Amino acid sequence: MMVPTGWWRLVATVGVFFFLVLGLTTARHRRHSRAQERMTSEGYNEEGWEELRHVLPQVDLENYTVTDVKVNTGDVAYLPCRFPQLSTLHQVSWIRRRDWNILTTGVSTYTSDRRFNVLHPQTTDDWTLQLKRVDKKDNGTYECQMYTGTGVLSQFVNLYVSTLQAAILGPRELYVEEGDTITLICVIQQSKPPFVFWYLGESMVNYNARLNVETMVEGERTRSTLTIHEAQNKDSGNYSCIPPNVTPAHVLVFVSQRGDTVAAVQRRGHISAASTCFTLSVFTSSSLLFYIRLVLVVLCCVIYTHCLPFR
Repeated sequence: MMVPTGWWRLVATVGVFFFLVLGLTTARHRRHSRAQERMTSEGYNEEGWEELRHVLPQVDLENYTVTDVKVNTGDVAYLPCRFPQLSTLHQVSWIRRRDWNILTTGVSTYTSDRRFNVLHPQTTDDWTLQLKRVDKKDNGTYECQMYTGTGVLSQFVNLYVSTLQAAILGPRELYVEEGDTITLICVIQQSKPPFVFWYLGESMVNYNARLNVETMVEGERTRSTLTIHEAQNKDSGNYSCIPPNVTPAHVLVFVSQRGDTVAAVQRRGHISAASTCFTLSVFTSSSLLFYIRLVLVVLCCVIYTHCLPFR
């Protein structure tokens, strides 16, 4: 029995509509999911404000102690806990509320993460949780519990972890001529890193004989200066200021012959092209799926317009 041509046209039309709706809906859902996951992993809500990933329990907080601790990534965090005149008689435990993982009990550490340690001087009521090399994933709520004969006493600590951002003063692109002096100043606010590395592309230049790097602490900030005397054409490129546990800063430097602006523009295009190639290399799998659906839609359209007979 032959199926009427009109039915084939109807099936092709429904197929085109289905793939279009599925492709657009899936792409939108993936973009939203990736954005949500990124903000959640970085400790931000939908408005972009930093927040705790784990809320406090629904309890009467008037009977509990809640402490906020703020640290930067890479630092050591100290989470305080003290039960006056009681903790010497009972066991004290630290719990991470994100996954209810028991980190410590007494002076023993039960987690495989060796960054955690309890500081408990003998004959004292202090049970401070020490966390070394703090990471953004450590952001959250921690609970200090003491079990008594009549119940459980708890203290909560909200750990806020922030990531510092280095900044190179001046424009993002610097144009100089051969023989000039290049001075790049990198500033790190609210941090005193033990060292600051400067890179030209992938090569560290701190110990280059032609370049000079000076780093000093000014109050609550660190200032690192890279100076290049008698700039040469080979000094062109992407310079990075990279302190430990701080988001690095970058600046593009273009060195051209005196009066030769064409060479500077061509070199700028070369560096921009390299950046574009890097961007294309991180082409996502979701985009690939979208284009596969697009090809299927095109095939349906070809079948509908060319392969089916018309009456």
